[in-house]
Amino acid sequence: MHSSTSEQSIKTYLENSNLEGNGSLTLPDFLKLPLRQRYERLQQRPQLANVWAEQYAQWLPSADSKYRCITSSVADEMSWFRLGVKDTIDVHGMPTRLGLRSYRHYPRSSASALEGIHPHIKVQFKVATTELNIGFGAGCGNPLYPSIDPSGSSTGSAVSVAAHICDVGLGSDVLGSVRWPASHCGMVGLRMTHKPENLGGVFPLSPAMDALGWITRTADDLHFLLPMLGLERILGQQHSVKPHYRVGVLEHVYETAITSPEMLDMMAKVRYALGELGMSEVDVSMPKLWACRGDAWQLCARDAWLASNVWQKVFNTELHWSTRSALEVGSNVSEAEYQQINHALLTIRKDIDAWFDETGVDVVILPTDPNRPFDLRHPQPGDSTIPSPSDQQYDQKVGFTPLASFSGLPAITQPITLSADGKAPLSLQIVGRRDSERQLIDIAQRLESLLGPLESRLYNNK
Repeated sequence: MHSSTSEQSIKTYLENSNLEGNGSLTLPDFLKLPLRQRYERLQQRPQLANVWAEQYAQWLPSADSKYRCITSSVADEMSWFRLGVKDTIDVHGMPTRLGLRSYRHYPRSSASALEGIHPHIKVQFKVATTELNIGFGAGCGNPLYPSIDPSGSSTGSAVSVAAHICDVGLGSDVLGSVRWPASHCGMVGLRMTHKPENLGGVFPLSPAMDALGWITRTADDLHFLLPMLGLERILGQQHSVKPHYRVGVLEHVYETAITSPEMLDMMAKVRYALGELGMSEVDVSMPKLWACRGDAWQLCARDAWLASNVWQKVFNTELHWSTRSALEVGSNVSEAEYQQINHALLTIRKDIDAWFDETGVDVVILPTDPNRPFDLRHPQPGDSTIPSPSDQQYDQKVGFTPLASFSGLPAITQPITLSADGKAPLSLQIVGRRDSERQLIDIAQRLESLLGPLESRLYNNK
């Protein structure tokens, strides 16, 4: 076939498939509203749900063609709010693929975390994840920061929210799997307190660190949706919201050479904002927990490798090279090391309440990452999502997110500012005591009210 004929054929195909021009999307105005305002308008005029559902149905195909975050869906029933669920979390009536190319199962029931959701919230989508939580890349695009890797493994949960396809995303967070994609997409991501009893129907990776996580566009959206998501039953006896908080600033991020000047500048902005909000702060150290950041990765790797003996019999599929590389890291963790790490984890968790009592702080703040998020315009670093102690720049690769994971504590990540070139969001991480999710959201809301949502500042600068 002549090349001119071939070119014409593909051009005709693209035109007939409506694939050309997907770069220019028109976001319906109602999706730009804070969720609280959308709810108020729908209460006043319920018939708007029909009008907005039609607008959404026209816009959705183009949005998902561009950002590629949906793996399956159910028909829209004019829901007021849409929830996207990571494809390692079971939803009755929808397949769970676990990020695998040639596997799916249809669960008998939905994950326990989805019980009690308000009828106005519809579980409409399963969204993309990386292979078995540990492979590279879920194939999604970053809606607001196209050159930034949206990261994983709750990739689709963050991308679907950033793309306004979903209003809230449910994911799982082992070592940062909710916090990374949320922060890299400029969203708010909450890792909940580690509670195994709340993880029914969630694919396990590292049971001692697995936790539920939620992603929204703003802290106010998360605060608004909290009761509608039916989370009262799993939040536990929460620490009370306070007029003023005492904030611990983790000094380790200043003592080491791993934190970039950009992230330290972000921290300076946060400390100034805390002063404006009337919150006191004090420098704190957590040497025992800080020393366990790498141990958290080794624990996860070993857990995944042990579980792979069961996986490979059930899935019968060829794993991606990056998944195999991550499992290889786990195979190199000896049984003695594994037991030592588990002992250290139990010791840290036994002593963590006393540490908060002694320091007198309510929360601890630190950057989400040591550096700005990874830029896709540069080569992919490393050959595994799980760093090995033999890797170069190991301290940077293990990062900061394992602190909450290893201690079993909740943490929220919140975008604070843009990088110097304006192409990447820089995010803060706030870690609290067990069952302090309400406090974390409250502090994030106050910072947001002072600084403004990063998404609105991004649009205003364009």
